[in-house]
Amino acid sequence: MGDRQQYLRGALAKLRAQVKDLRVSSLYRTEPWGKVDQPWFLNLCAAGRTSLPPLELLSFIKSIEAELGRTHTEKWGPREIDIDILFYGGKILKLPTLKIPHPRLAERAFVLIPLREIAADFVHPVLKKTVFELTEKISPEGIKRLNNE
Repeated sequence: MGDRQQYLRGALAKLRAQVKDLRVSSLYRTEPWGKVDQPWFLNLCAAGRTSLPPLELLSFIKSIEAELGRTHTEKWGPREIDIDILFYGGKILKLPTLKIPHPRLAERAFVLIPLREIAADFVHPVLKKTVFELTEKISPEGIKRLNNE
């Protein structure tokens, strides 16, 4: 919702306070997932290094979402910004508030395709497949790379 590109720029700027060597994929316009009767999403992936433990990283990204004005509405509904932790190195974590790797990552082309740009050789610690291999099993339909828009 709102100025989506500005929300993404703001989130990336704020992430840099705790995430070093940030690598960022291209920007993609993607069909909505979950609740499909809403405008198409803008998605990208970012990777870097942090000294924050996983739960502190989660708290940090939730604070970024709040600072950018995220309001919680219906599940998978329109929102200003949504930041997820996909991986944390090779860590596997199953807590009520945080699951790493992200549990539906391998089903989501809108995540895997941008992620492939910056981490194609990263091995999913549960599935034991690289991000590139995971993208080979999904359809890129409904995903459009944007050119510096």
